Order: sequence, then C-alpha cells, then structure tokens
Amino acid sequence: MLLISGAAALAHALPGTAALLDFRRDDVGLELDMPLDQFELGFKRPIMDKPNETVERYRRELPAYLLEHVKPVAPDGRPWQVRVDTLKIDQSLDQGHADLIAHLTLTPPPGAPVRRFRFNYSVINHEVMTHTVLVFARSDWANGVFGGEPQLLGTIRFITTGIDVDRKQGSFWTGFVAVLRLGMAHIADGTDHLLFLLALLLPAPLIREGGRRWGSYIGTRRTLIRLAKLVTAFTLGHSLTLIVGAFGNVRIPTTPVEVAIALSIFVSALHAWRPLLHGREAWVAAGFGLVHGLAFSQVIAGGGLDGWNKAAAVLGFNLGIEVVQLLVVAAVVPWLMLLAWSGRYTPFRIAGAIFAATASLGWAIERLTGSPNPVSAALEGLSGVAPWLVVALALAAILIFARARAERSGEPSA
Repeated sequence: MLLISGAAALAHALPGTAALLDFRRDDVGLELDMPLDQFELGFKRPIMDKPNETVERYRRELPAYLLEHVKPVAPDGRPWQVRVDTLKIDQSLDQGHADLIAHLTLTPPPGAPVRRFRFNYSVINHEVMTHTVLVFARSDWANGVFGGEPQLLGTIRFITTGIDVDRKQGSFWTGFVAVLRLGMAHIADGTDHLLFLLALLLPAPLIREGGRRWGSYIGTRRTLIRLAKLVTAFTLGHSLTLIVGAFGNVRIPTTPVEVAIALSIFVSALHAWRPLLHGREAWVAAGFGLVHGLAFSQVIAGGGLDGWNKAAAVLGFNLGIEVVQLLVVAAVVPWLMLLAWSGRYTPFRIAGAIFAATASLGWAIERLTGSPNPVSAALEGLSGVAPWLVVALALAAILIFARARAERSGEPSA
C-alpha cells in the first residue's frame, strides 16, 4: 500500500518554481515565484497555517534561507554576491493557493563576466524530488529578450541542482531591432488602437458646415495638414505616458485603461458621424494618446530592463508604433480623399463611424464584465481580414472616383 500511494504521488506533477533572470550591465536580477506549500517542505517551518504572516513572521530566517540555497559562481569558481531585495506573498491565482515571490540581485566578483556563470539553486528541490525549477531569461537586451516572452534556459530538479548560463552572444542592435519589431507587432495586433486611429482619420478630408455636419472635400493640402496635426498630437500624447510609465514604474490597473481606450474609440466614432470637437481634434487626440501610452508602457516597464537599455527600448518601441501608424495612414487616407473628392463619401464615413462605435461598446462591456460578448468575439479575427478590407476600400474608391470624374468632365460614365 505504501509503494502504491508513493507511486501515485510521484505520478502527479507538483507545482514548480519559475526563476526569471534579468541581465543588466553590472548585475543580474532574479525573481523567484515559488509555491508556498512546497516551499514549506524545504524551509521546514510552519507556513501554511498563516501564509499571509509568512514574511513578517520569518523576516530574518527567509532571506538567510534563500542566501544559503541560491549560489551562483563565476567560471573560475568564485562565488557571486547575492542580496535579497523583497519578499511577498501572492494569493491572487486562486483561492487556497499562494506563492512566495522573492526578488534578488546577483553580482559577480570583480573581473568576472556578468553574462556567464553557473546558477546553483536548491531552495525546494533539495527536499522535494518531484519539484521542477524552470529558469528563464526574462530580459536580455543583447539577445532581444524582454517583455512578455521569456526564453527558457534550462531546468533544475532534485539531482540536477544547477545550470550553466552563457549569454555572451548578441549586441545592442539585436535588442534594438527586436524592440522595434515588438512595437510594430503591438500596434498591428492591437485592433483597438488601430480602430481609434482610423476613426480619427474618417472626417479628416472634410470641412465642417455650420459646426453641425460634415460637408465637402477640403482639398489635398488642408487634408494633409490636418492629418499631420492629428497624428503628431496622438504620437506626442502616447510618447509622454510611455516614457513616464516605463521609467517611473507606474502601475496602473489594466481595466480602467482598457475601458478608457474603448471610450476614446467611441468619442472618435461620434465625431466622425457628426462634428463634436469643433477644431479641437488635435487636443483630443493628444489627450487620448496619453491613455493609449499607458497601455504601451506596461510592455517596457515589465521587461526588467535598466538604464540605457530601457531608454533605447522606449525609443525603439515608439518607432515601431509610428512605422505601423504611418503605414496605416498611407494605406487608407488616399482612398478617403478620393471618396471625399467624388462627393460620395458620406455612406462610407457613416458606416465606418457605426462600426467603430459598435466595436468600442463591445470592448467596453467585455473589459468591465470580464466576459466576451458577440461583438468582442467577432472582432477577434478582424486583424486577419483588415488588409482585404483596405483592398476593397481602394477598389471602391477608384471606381467611384473615376465615375465622378467622368461625370464632371461631361463624358458618359462607364
């Protein structure tokens, strides 16, 4: 019976530890996410009876225990200096489960490389045979690793209590190109950000008549000036909060930011349907850009970067966003201008405004309730068909423009 029960216990995989390494210029940051019930078995002191009091209850024993079992060494065998910075209990995953989150700083001895060492770890796995420690590089600028895509370096278990870490490859430009691509992907995959931009663009080629309705085409030069103001204002807005959020480590709750982004789309859609802002479009674009920048900043703030690498990440990420924004403007605006010139733009503008308003309400409801709805579910696949929608818009605009031009020149229409 003992053998059977033991086999059953071994067959059931126990929760593991995540060890996240942040490679910096002079040291390495380490975050340990450890299941508290398994930690108790290695720590050999009662914890689970009062998990919320663990850090205060063992404020001296916990750091000492971690220092005893986290022992990186240089290639020549010299030990690294290890410092425990913070400890906290996280019970947010689900009721009845808790993690011990520890942040440590690993500093190599003088003359030893920062990016090459032996990572020795035995916090839980020296007592619990089934415990697994997954070691990740969470941020490594030179190898293009940061944000929400850590790179697995190795696994530590009961017998294998250490792995060799070697990150000497890579370069500054590898990291810069990677964060540039991250910015491009973030805005390209962010349907809500793109829809906000498109809603702003819809009335750009039109003049306001009496401040209550959109009128005729204002001309190429005035349209381009208006577009430049809108895009520049939005860029300045999201750049400001991107910088503040990344360097100030500002932690904003996700839900209010996401709901505010949905609200920005709704207001822009209403303005595309009927003028609301009365010449203040640029200011509104800048204000909503501040909100969008808060969402962008969390990608960089949570990347574990420091110093110049974080500054370069902000620059590269922002450039990536701007590249996609300009591509969207270049791909859409010419056809809007053709339609506005033809005098047959109103149905397209109204349809775009209704679509944007409906999408914004669907997103807002989903983000407030935490549950998808038919509208938000339908929008999930929108990014895949967006290029075809642009092609359809271009073909329609060209045909309508050609017919309107023929009619104005007195030639029979096709």
